Amino acid sequence: MQHLDSYLLQCKTRVESTMEKCLREPFELAPQLHEAICYSVFAGGKRLRPVLAYAAAQACGAHVAIADRAACAVEFMHAYSLIHDDLPAMDDDDLRRGKPTCHKVYGEDVAILAGDALQTLAFQVLSESDHPNPQQLLQMVQVLSRSSGYLGMVGGQAYDLASEGQERNLKQLQAMHSLKTGALICASVRLGALSVDGVSDQQLNQLDQYAQKIGLAFQIKDDILDVEADTETLGKPQGADVAKKKATYPALLGLEGAKQKMLVCYQQAINALEPFGEEAQHLRLLAQYFIEREF
Repeated sequence: MQHLDSYLLQCKTRVESTMEKCLREPFELAPQLHEAICYSVFAGGKRLRPVLAYAAAQACGAHVAIADRAACAVEFMHAYSLIHDDLPAMDDDDLRRGKPTCHKVYGEDVAILAGDALQTLAFQVLSESDHPNPQQLLQMVQVLSRSSGYLGMVGGQAYDLASEGQERNLKQLQAMHSLKTGALICASVRLGALSVDGVSDQQLNQLDQYAQKIGLAFQIKDDILDVEADTETLGKPQGADVAKKKATYPALLGLEGAKQKMLVCYQQAINALEPFGEEAQHLRLLAQYFIEREF
């Protein structure tokens, strides 16, 4: 996986440089807002969603640079979701990536506004792209809107909150995670592909299949880590899902059953990439990384 480590670093450097440019101008009327935004955006993280966008663009025959704005937009959207998810009214978490959460440092009011600002900034960054195909650019804005809104990530979070403490079956759990976690992962892949002028419907469909399966595998792995890893490794409280009586894949399938389902999803994702050949190698390595990661 040494080759992937180098690629992850390359993509992380690219997207962070792009984000720094977007956040270079401070907001003098409320400097604490700008500080809170930067604190959350640059608090660490693997930048997996931007990496997926870059790798999807490469799978479609383009250079990673073509997906800079897509990668930046999806990471801003992800950062906003984490700030809001951590709030006392939501998941009420004190740690994120091993550091105090945004509201713990800046207060709930500033944290809410920081999340709001990042959400709208994601659309600004994407819409200001110099994409040569206006129709594809419009599609990109639509993809980000749907995946992050009430039919995507926000809807998944609402469903999760509404069903806390209630018993859920496997079908319900998968439906919730396909929105809460999977929607933005799928959007990352599709945004990267749509960054390439002339990408075909067939390519998009195959990449959608890949993204859906790795999104599910990613969430199953998260649930497994909540059982097996420790707080220091995770960067957030271990066992939080169990403590909140949330339905998880290990709870419904058993630990070994969850691991088996994760492997099935991984293989289905790999199969979906068959038409792309070597250009999709980074997507294959990312799928492997998703199921082998330790945090």
